[in-house]
Amino acid sequence: MKNVKRIAVALVLFVAATGFVNAQSKVAHINVQQLLSEMPEMKAAQAELKKLQETYRADIQSSMTELQNKYTQYQNEATSKTREENEQRAVELQGFEKNIQEAEQAAMQEMQKKQQELFAPISDKAKAAIEKVAAAQGFDYVIDASPGLSLIVAKGKDLLPEVKQELGF
Repeated sequence: MKNVKRIAVALVLFVAATGFVNAQSKVAHINVQQLLSEMPEMKAAQAELKKLQETYRADIQSSMTELQNKYTQYQNEATSKTREENEQRAVELQGFEKNIQEAEQAAMQEMQKKQQELFAPISDKAKAAIEKVAAAQGFDYVIDASPGLSLIVAKGKDLLPEVKQELGF
């Protein structure tokens, strides 16, 4: 009976000690937003998006100018036209305005699609580098320390310099 108690106590102590050792996980942090903003690929992607945005803005501005010119023309000619012609012109202007709004929405959707298309591989590359550095240094967890997230105290290891070095900048 005494042997059974000793074995049970030894087993309990072994399990507790093993659990304590396993609970000693290594944790690090990194400001992912800062990392992404400093990556050369991100700067190039942002420049490409800005160029695309300017193209869309110019197209829409051109359409708005054309709409304003037609509106002014129709307003000046309204007294010399029949009521039916004026109503038809008003419908035409509303259709033109609707087309401009649809073009703006399409441009916004295209910009979002392009942003995801450009940023996804950059984000994946950063994540892979973070995982590689964390694994090499034996960290079990890496917490995102970007502003606005829930990291309150960041006294642990900051992986940003090593990840930047891994990415080559």
